[in-house]
Amino acid sequence: MSTENISSANTKSTSVKSTSAAGEYLTFVLGEEQYGLEILKVQEIRGYDAVTQIANTPDFIKGVVNLRGKIVPIVDLRIKFNLGKVEYDEFTVVIILNLNGRVVGIVVDGVSDVMALKEEQIRDVPSLVSNIDTKYIVGLATVEEQMFILVDIEQLMNSQEMALIEAVAVH
Repeated sequence: MSTENISSANTKSTSVKSTSAAGEYLTFVLGEEQYGLEILKVQEIRGYDAVTQIANTPDFIKGVVNLRGKIVPIVDLRIKFNLGKVEYDEFTVVIILNLNGRVVGIVVDGVSDVMALKEEQIRDVPSLVSNIDTKYIVGLATVEEQMFILVDIEQLMNSQEMALIEAVAVH
């Protein structure tokens, strides 16, 4: 009986993990790295257009755009992640996200694919692997010898920054 309890406890813990990490992810490129974020957070993908800059905002907030009458703040993830020189080209896109009713755009170097990830494809992040704080990372996924960093986009856009972004959108 104790063996049954252990196996059912293991089943419960893995099912909790699978509901939080497994699922469909939009993969995108920033510099040399491949990232993924939950597809359910994505509203649309657009080409990078000029933004209206707002004074006294952090460097990673590029400005705002008018998206069908709604003012949307645009965050450049390359600047946010300190990934070096930012160059915009024909592959640069803005992923429009809906994060708990707040609409925000993130600038990335390119969008790759939408992929369904199973729990067994996702691994925990070793603490020294990434140049991003690991609290923003759900895990590392491996698909056909390619590694993806899965980002918790809501955690990344923490409440302090969301307040800043919201203030930008209002003005």
